[in-house]
Amino acid sequence: MAAQRTPKQNFLDMAKGIPSDTLMQFAYGPNPYSKRPLMTMFCGPGFLNQHRSPEGGKDIWGVNYITTKDTGYSGMPEPNNFILKDITKWRDVITAPDISGFDWEKMAKNDMDFLAKMGINPDETAMMYSMHFGYFQLLMSFMGFTEGLCAIYEEPEEVKALMEYLCDFYTEVEAKSFDYYQPDLIEIVDDTAAWGAPFISPDQYRELIKPYHAKEAQFALDRGLSVAMHDCGKCEAFIDDWRDFGVQYWEPAQTCNDLLGIKEKYGSDLIVIGGFDANGELIKPECSEENFKKAVNDVIDNLLPGGNYIFDGWLFGAPDDEAVNNKNKWLTEAVEDYDVKRYRSKL
Repeated sequence: MAAQRTPKQNFLDMAKGIPSDTLMQFAYGPNPYSKRPLMTMFCGPGFLNQHRSPEGGKDIWGVNYITTKDTGYSGMPEPNNFILKDITKWRDVITAPDISGFDWEKMAKNDMDFLAKMGINPDETAMMYSMHFGYFQLLMSFMGFTEGLCAIYEEPEEVKALMEYLCDFYTEVEAKSFDYYQPDLIEIVDDTAAWGAPFISPDQYRELIKPYHAKEAQFALDRGLSVAMHDCGKCEAFIDDWRDFGVQYWEPAQTCNDLLGIKEKYGSDLIVIGGFDANGELIKPECSEENFKKAVNDVIDNLLPGGNYIFDGWLFGAPDDEAVNNKNKWLTEAVEDYDVKRYRSKL
């Protein structure tokens, strides 16, 4: 009997059209309720994301991020304290940090040593190189949604010039550091949509954002590696464009999109990672373990047929919220207890 593949092998093989041995659960970090090694973990230059901590703080551009206990210390730009008021003045405000003296090899070693202390083993876990929140999101963090979206409509050439400046910086970082991290794939992150619709049109995406996503992705493609996309909300209108620059994995594929139609259209060319959005009765503290696990299993039964699917779902809340913690435990147990024969029968 052939040896069972590692989570890393299962995950990466899916991009080759090879089904995983078992149902997998995507995670954004170590899962305290899981009995399995992580299948993926983010890596990349740590100096870019020092503000992504329970304490928050300023990012490399000067945007101040704040956190709250109730959101599990997830950071967001401080409301009404935006650094850019007028898109035509961005050259006076947005300045990339000087990286000319960085020891990239040492930085990569320190970052990877930190992951090792968390129990992450690159032999078992696929390392996803990721640098930043994304070009659309950066613009919104600089200006806020009201002024940022107005800038896109009123001053697209200035927006494009800013995007090129940001991309020049990030691809310089990528060029100097990528190979030191030895990633298995790259993930592009950019939430270009809300629950009901995209924030921008496909044409605006193609003009103002896509060229820079594609330029970052090229570092992976040049090395024969895969590309993943993180985009929340109803973003299915952009999938064809993602496919143009090599995207093979999409997370977190939320239920506001036509997930069954997307699976059917793209087949094994696109791995859909998501499908579970807790709402209604599921988020109430009194929701029972039985009902919650049934909801998880129903999602899996619905989206698994044909393969090209990885489960993704998680509830965020205060670290000491017992109801939230119990549901994340139930969620993980439901995925890991999903019967292997039942799983394989649906591929």
